[in-house]
Amino acid sequence: MGTTRSGIKSAAAVFGASALLAGVGMGMASAPAHAATARNGVCESGEFCYYYNSGEAGSVSDFTTSVGNYGTDKATCYVFKGPGNGKGLCIKNNAASVWNRTSKPVYVYYNSNYGGASQKIAAGAKANLNSTLKNNDASHHIGAISTGSCKNSFGNPHTCAQAVTWAKNHLGSTSLGTGVCDHVVGLAYGWSSSGSATAYVHWTQVPAADKHAGNRSVPAGGLAFFKGGSSGAGHVMLSLGGGEFASTDVGANGRYQAGHYNKTTIATIESSFGETYLGWTQPWFNH
Repeated sequence: MGTTRSGIKSAAAVFGASALLAGVGMGMASAPAHAATARNGVCESGEFCYYYNSGEAGSVSDFTTSVGNYGTDKATCYVFKGPGNGKGLCIKNNAASVWNRTSKPVYVYYNSNYGGASQKIAAGAKANLNSTLKNNDASHHIGAISTGSCKNSFGNPHTCAQAVTWAKNHLGSTSLGTGVCDHVVGLAYGWSSSGSATAYVHWTQVPAADKHAGNRSVPAGGLAFFKGGSSGAGHVMLSLGGGEFASTDVGANGRYQAGHYNKTTIATIESSFGETYLGWTQPWFNH
């Protein structure tokens, strides 16, 4: 018995449908994975995410890049985007837990521009922020911050190591003068002067390639700069490594004491001098 016209149409329909399904399946199998969509309120693969509540609960704020300053103005700050408690609030000093869905460790910092106390979140890990960072989050960095080392490539009479030795040998001195911070870092590097009128002017003159704005991980020999002061001259000090610095006008406790040269830290200068940290530079001098 021959095949009817309706039988031919049915067979063709079945074949067409099968081919279509196979094509769709092949297309789905070969389609590339979509990249995460930053700032959409969903914690996707490849992102670092903050949560308003502990245990990865409440509204979420998702990132694909490092951010040095979240801001506090509700019109411009980074906010919690996802549904739940905290939605619409600025994330700065408001996060309780995190999920690191990137392939690198992420560091959460107490201060903006990756400063102060920090908490390391391993790749793929979920975690509550510790007692120091909970509701005290100000910046995060995806991957470790690498600042390199002090460079001996600026024609200075002293090397980085020699400058550090000079500074250590002069700790406790009261003969270097008052308000001469930029002059003294020049002395450490073997110059009779820094070549700049003030510490702040020195900062503005350093080439961008040798300047690390906001970065607080200063290698031994690096110069840490601040802005402010009654005359706007700013301040500069020499890194001894390990977060310690040799500075003019500080006493044995690291706080302001005119005419003394001692160890201190960036945070102590900020609180004692009332000046704003700018960042660090390689030992570039205007000579």
